[in-house]
Amino acid sequence: MIRFLQTPGRMKQMILGGLLLIICAAMVITLIPGSSPTNFGGRADVVATVGDQQVLASDVQLQARSMGRQQFPKGNVPDQLMPYLNQQAATNLILQKALVVEARRMGLKITDQEFADEMRNGPLGAEIFPGGKFIGDQAYEAFVQDQFHRSIAQFEQDYRQDLLVNKLRNLIAAGVTVPVNDIQEQFRRENTKVKFEYAVLSFDEVKKGIHPTEAELKSFYEQHKADFVNSIPEKRKVRYIPINLTNLAAKQEITQQDLQRYYDEHRDEFRLPEQVNVRHILIKTPPAGEDGKVDQKAVDAAKAKADDIDKQLKAGADFAELAKKYSEDTASAKNGGSLGWISRGRTVPEFE
Repeated sequence: MIRFLQTPGRMKQMILGGLLLIICAAMVITLIPGSSPTNFGGRADVVATVGDQQVLASDVQLQARSMGRQQFPKGNVPDQLMPYLNQQAATNLILQKALVVEARRMGLKITDQEFADEMRNGPLGAEIFPGGKFIGDQAYEAFVQDQFHRSIAQFEQDYRQDLLVNKLRNLIAAGVTVPVNDIQEQFRRENTKVKFEYAVLSFDEVKKGIHPTEAELKSFYEQHKADFVNSIPEKRKVRYIPINLTNLAAKQEITQQDLQRYYDEHRDEFRLPEQVNVRHILIKTPPAGEDGKVDQKAVDAAKAKADDIDKQLKAGADFAELAKKYSEDTASAKNGGSLGWISRGRTVPEFE
């Protein structure tokens, strides 16, 4: 198949186009009609699914705003254009998810080393690894939030998917020959600009120029009398007395016997569940691959690292400092590994 894709020819282009159409038709894409969020697959903001991939309304809105900022650098994106931008963003994201599903079906994946190399040497390398040196976790998190409005986990997941899609495209297009005429036509299509004018009408401004007479108002009412039936909401007249609880409490005399009796009658309300103050140092083991197998060398390396940390602790090393240095739970590592107070039933049985 790869040899066929790497040989030029008009017939191959036709077959390749048909193949892509079959792939798109084979994808199970479920769209939720309407613009309001709908509960789908357990998530209220899922607007489409492609295989095992989900397109979220929040991601559609985020990409639509990004597209708007590219077209209107000053940030004044007309509200009238947002539905169009949302539709374009949703289409782009659905296509992206379809390509991700197809790439995985073909057995393609992005290794940790490929991802690390791209982060260091790719377009973002100058920002994240200036001079070849990592900017640090806090600066990295601030950069991702400022530029992409995503968490670290969301950003890296999206970036991995982008790399996976690029790998699929490169595989398919590795040997495709594109005629010069097609390139010129595509360039003209993408670089053709249209200048248009639009007007934004304000209801308040329009209302200032309208001065209906009493006769016109009465005539309109008579013609649309049915529209005004029950148009005035039902009303109630309410009487109430404000009570200042602070002043009321100051006038009440509560004896020690009253407090003891109340406590005895509501003893269960004052019980606190058993709790422990937990700190940990997390060393992750690799998950199983797509074939269900686990990299045993990586598991052994993780265990050796954990054993070394255990030896340092038994030798008198400071737990908090080791947590900051080695723990892969970044949220608790900066607090010396502290997870705070935990009661029964809040963690998985093995950890509890």
